[in-house]
Amino acid sequence: MTITLVLFALGLILGSFYNVVGLRVPAGESIVAPPSHCPHCGRRLSALELVPVFSYLFLKGRCRTCRAKISPLYPAIELAVGLLFAWAFHRLGWTPELAAALALASLLAIVFVSDVAYMLIPDKILLFFAALFVALNACLPFRPWEDALIGSAVGFLLPYAVAIVSHGKMGGGDIKLFAVLGFVLGWKNVLVAFFLSAFFGAVIGGAGLATGKIKRGKPMPFAPFIALGAWAASFFGTDIWNWYFHFLSD
Repeated sequence: MTITLVLFALGLILGSFYNVVGLRVPAGESIVAPPSHCPHCGRRLSALELVPVFSYLFLKGRCRTCRAKISPLYPAIELAVGLLFAWAFHRLGWTPELAAALALASLLAIVFVSDVAYMLIPDKILLFFAALFVALNACLPFRPWEDALIGSAVGFLLPYAVAIVSHGKMGGGDIKLFAVLGFVLGWKNVLVAFFLSAFFGAVIGGAGLATGKIKRGKPMPFAPFIALGAWAASFFGTDIWNWYFHFLSD
């Protein structure tokens, strides 16, 4: 229980940092300078204003100086990363798979932010995590190399084929992201992740169109749905795969 709480707290802190990475890297800005500040009035934030989740609640979602609204994306990502870190340890314990799961949660949080903010998944982020996953698998093997490499190929080729058929409606960043995810998840689970992403996108996008929150014909970031699909596949992919083929055989 203690370790779970420690990882939850670590996830909250890193989630705050991942917000910075996801917002600054696509804009070509440094992730260390300038220090955290209000994007509206430019005032540097104090230590008390940088406490994950709690500062947002205490300030009621507004800058203490100019009273501009603070995006709820900040606390949402912080809380999500904290919960994902805690959940990963709860499910996996001290195993090589835990290191991969924590890195996966980090990647998904960053691309979630960058795609929502800019409709862009930076190559720098994908290359960094691709190298990290390769290094992790070399030091703490979490996936057989053959499965990882085939998964990466499947993760690239399937969305690439969809992009060709749909005349570019799937972005290059999404395709490269799936290639990285395929290395982590393996070929079976990256297939599950792909179809879950499409399912979540269809359901949530359809609901947005029905309620008027999303305008027909307007581009929509797909990385949030990839994040949902990939995380679900990482823990439940084998069960979903087995259920599906058992269902077909009945």
